[in-house]
Amino acid sequence: MNIILFGPPGAGKGTQSQQLKEKYGLTYLSTGDILREEMAAETEIGKKVKDIISKGGLVSDEIVVSIIKGRVGANLKSAGFLFDGFPRTVKQAEMLDEIMKGFSLKINAVLSLEVPEDILIARMLERGKTSGRADDNIDSIRHRFVEYKEKTAPVLDYYKKQGNLIGINGVGEISEIFNNLCKEIDNIR
Repeated sequence: MNIILFGPPGAGKGTQSQQLKEKYGLTYLSTGDILREEMAAETEIGKKVKDIISKGGLVSDEIVVSIIKGRVGANLKSAGFLFDGFPRTVKQAEMLDEIMKGFSLKINAVLSLEVPEDILIARMLERGKTSGRADDNIDSIRHRFVEYKEKTAPVLDYYKKQGNLIGINGVGEISEIFNNLCKEIDNIR
């Protein structure tokens, strides 16, 4: 079972992913978490992306894809993969399909958390007060939405054409959203 949890910044992907990976035993691949780990460790990749992320920009496809390919290859015995924050562009979606095909795998479902922008902004500003994330400020948030609308939202059409896109209401109690995600996953198992 290989799933992409999709949605705009602040939709709750990280929160829901933690519960989904535990329930279904999936290997969790969050590009945001991976890149933050690289920055904290001050690796070569971490130094390259720190400035880009702090301004709300997107890291190059080549860097992200090489990291994802390595993590998939290292976890082939898992029950499946849960992708969070990847793919962010149609090019990355195509590259992910090639990675998966190379390991005789495929994406079973793309679960898209749908949340109005005003709620997303409020969530991220609140998160910024406690998380210490440099990108949870109003200027970075606005920039992230521009990037999302221009580069990431078209990924939805890519997966819609493949017939594996499922919209999920991302507003409500965390447990309610989680139950709705699980119902969809259980339907495709």
